[in-house]
Amino acid sequence: MRLARVQTTDGIVTGTYVDGVVETENETYEVGVDAELLAPTRPSALYCVGRNYAATLDQMDYERPDEPDFFIKPPVSVLDPGTPIPYPSFSEEVTYAGELAAVVDRECSNVAESEVDDVVRGYTIMNDVDALDQPGRTARKAFDGSGPLGPWIETDLDPAGIDMRTEIDGEERQNTNTDYMLFSPREIVSFLSERVTLQPGDVVAFGSPANPGVIEPGNEIEITYEGVGTLRNTVVAGE
Repeated sequence: MRLARVQTTDGIVTGTYVDGVVETENETYEVGVDAELLAPTRPSALYCVGRNYAATLDQMDYERPDEPDFFIKPPVSVLDPGTPIPYPSFSEEVTYAGELAAVVDRECSNVAESEVDDVVRGYTIMNDVDALDQPGRTARKAFDGSGPLGPWIETDLDPAGIDMRTEIDGEERQNTNTDYMLFSPREIVSFLSERVTLQPGDVVAFGSPANPGVIEPGNEIEITYEGVGTLRNTVVAGE
């Protein structure tokens, strides 16, 4: 089941998405006609894991981590699907990174790996936009609009063995499978829950495959994960 969050004339509602239509208990909305897709959750934080694909380590000359290496994006990072990504005025080297992400369903801590499925609402897609020329990971990644998210939450998904691809203006830039992750999604959620109390709606992103590359104003980014969908955003010049 796909859970979508949409802006309507009745306000923001969440319902089941099927073939461009969102159904709630009482109403039906057609996306692009009387509803617009929003990010499927408003998290208190986005917990993002880096260095989680061996090919990425080789490409970027990173050391292999002994445990998940994570950082945090703030809520203002979240950007709706289809909303233009503002190119930050303080950077001259901005990159994309197509990532699978879990959405937490309830407050939880110290979750065993075998119990992760019970606390995860489902899976969505995040673009880890990075101002690569800035000093330090927080300055690079924790800015307005640096976390495009969506298009919905797929609740019926096993995150193992999923194919993914990223295209920039129709040209394929990333292509791999989640089986190449160093730490599995369930391992990562369990690891994080030992350190922070995860809140309903929080996002846990599992890292980017190789070839996170430079983007420019005018680019269209499409990130597809098998069984989830495609997150689309364009890049526009910042003010």
